[in-house]
Amino acid sequence: MPLAYYSRAATEEFWSEHWGAQEPEGLVRIARLSPLTALIEEALPRSGRILEAGCGLGQYVVLLRERGYGAVGADWSLDALLRCRKWAPAAPVAVADLAALGFKDGAVAAYLSLGVVEHDPDGPDRILREAERVLAAGGRLILSVPYLNGVRRMFRPYLARRQARLRRDGGHFYQYAFTRREVRAFLEAHGFRVLSLTPYDPARILRKAFGRFVRSPHPALSPRGGEGFLNSSPLRGEDKGEGVRVRGKGKDEGEAGTLTRAVRRLLYTPLLLRFLGHMILAVAVKR
Repeated sequence: MPLAYYSRAATEEFWSEHWGAQEPEGLVRIARLSPLTALIEEALPRSGRILEAGCGLGQYVVLLRERGYGAVGADWSLDALLRCRKWAPAAPVAVADLAALGFKDGAVAAYLSLGVVEHDPDGPDRILREAERVLAAGGRLILSVPYLNGVRRMFRPYLARRQARLRRDGGHFYQYAFTRREVRAFLEAHGFRVLSLTPYDPARILRKAFGRFVRSPHPALSPRGGEGFLNSSPLRGEDKGEGVRVRGKGKDEGEAGTLTRAVRRLLYTPLLLRFLGHMILAVAVKR
């Protein structure tokens, strides 16, 4: 069973407020440097329409179109899409219910969804049924969800008790975290053949740990310092990691950059990704 998290419900109002605190220009800058972007581009077809379902401020729609892809976006937050249009007036984005999209059967060559399906308290099935419908035969699905990694599995009894207490205290369902096996199972149940499952954003657990115990952590471990292994997940909300701001190249920043690159190489080894990865990216094909 996936692990349920409780907090504030991930409603349309929640996302509108969340996006109101961010700037699309900054998110695009982060996406250009993100290891996640490279994973996405490796999986995308070079031709055909690409739908980002749950596009938020539209940073990936804009970035992918800059790089020659036929990307369009859909989201249920009108406020977020209006901010996207203000920044990029030509961006093809529209308000939509992701479980009832305004596309014909088989109309898209690729379906991209980053940190979305986990927020449905009934599970991902409703959105995935619609994803399968709008994808062409042989089309690619690129989807990420919170990962029930090695650390979370070790501490699952504690995490489950803590979330149960939050629920009793009035917390609302926020999201699920899934194991690799659970991700594979729900994708295969909807007619997809899984090609790869790749954890990413291994620094989030370290960010939270250092934030608790160190007032001013080294720039290499700070979400606001260094050039950044933290720059790995420019996505939606609390569950998607944070980007970093690239700083100057003075002596301190140069030393921080060297440490950052070394730590990043270490964190992005397969073993530590399985143990610490905050999110997991699935690439699958419609049968």
